[in-house]
Parts: sequence; structure tokens; C-alpha cells
Amino acid sequence: SIGWHGNALLVRGDFEVIEAGVVPLPTLEPRGAVRADLLVEGQRLRVVGMHLDLSGLRRRQQVRTILAHSDRCGPACPTVLMGDTNEWSLQRGALGEFRAPWRVLTPGPTFPSRRPVARLDRMVISAEWNLLESAVHHSALAARGSDHLPVFARLQLPKK
Repeated sequence: SIGWHGNALLVRGDFEVIEAGVVPLPTLEPRGAVRADLLVEGQRLRVVGMHLDLSGLRRRQQVRTILAHSDRCGPACPTVLMGDTNEWSLQRGALGEFRAPWRVLTPGPTFPSRRPVARLDRMVISAEWNLLESAVHHSALAARGSDHLPVFARLQLPKK
């Protein structure tokens, strides 16, 4: 009943996982984050899946920890952070820790999945990305699978 809330990154077969691991977060609750550096068409990308704390103070600490971890783990590269931020505010709170050039994407209400009113699930992207689309996936199966609806984004890197 108080077990860890899992995080998983699912990676397409044609993406190479260069490095992956747990992001150690300060926690009061059983939540966390995972990171993977991927090689996609010769380009290094960083992806972080996160499930942040219910406590606002702890969420801020967790965001700062994730950003510091990302800065330390290899060369800078296009990055996407995503997951349940547990942040009700659209711009303040823990999301205020993401300063330019980071961009917070809030695709729409995701919680609770059967009648979503809260925008708790977000993506945060680094400056290199062009945002083509972001949205919430609505379906009966998604609502049955979790108490949050999934979000998605179509992102593109500029051609070199």
C-alpha cells in the first residue's frame, strides 16, 4: 500500500541506449526518477521519467536535483523530462524551477483519468527542440489503465 511508484522508459528498438540509471531524489514518499541517454540517428538525446512528491517543498528540491543530475551526466544534449509532476499550479511552484531555456509543456487535464480536471502530467524540453504538437490521449483503455491519462508530444530537432 505504500510501495514505490515505478518509473519506466520504453525505448524503440531502433534507438540505442547509451547509458541509463536511477536519478537519486530526496524523498518523503516512494517516488523517483529514471534517466536514459539514447542514440537516435547519430544524435545523443537525454530522457528523464519522473514521478514527483506531493509536498511542494520536496517537489522543488526534486526538480533541482534532476536538473543538476542532468548537467553532470555526460555531454549536454537535447533533453526531455516528463511525468507526473504532482504540481497543480500552471506556472509557479516546482515548475518555477524550470527557467529559460527550459520550456514546460502542459498538454491538458490528465487527472483523474475518468474525469480529468488537473494538469499534473507535464513534459519539459530543452531549447534545441521544436514543438510540433502536444496533447492528452483520451480513451477508455487509457482511463482504465491508470488514474492519469497519458500525454504525448511530437518534437523535432533542427536539421544539421
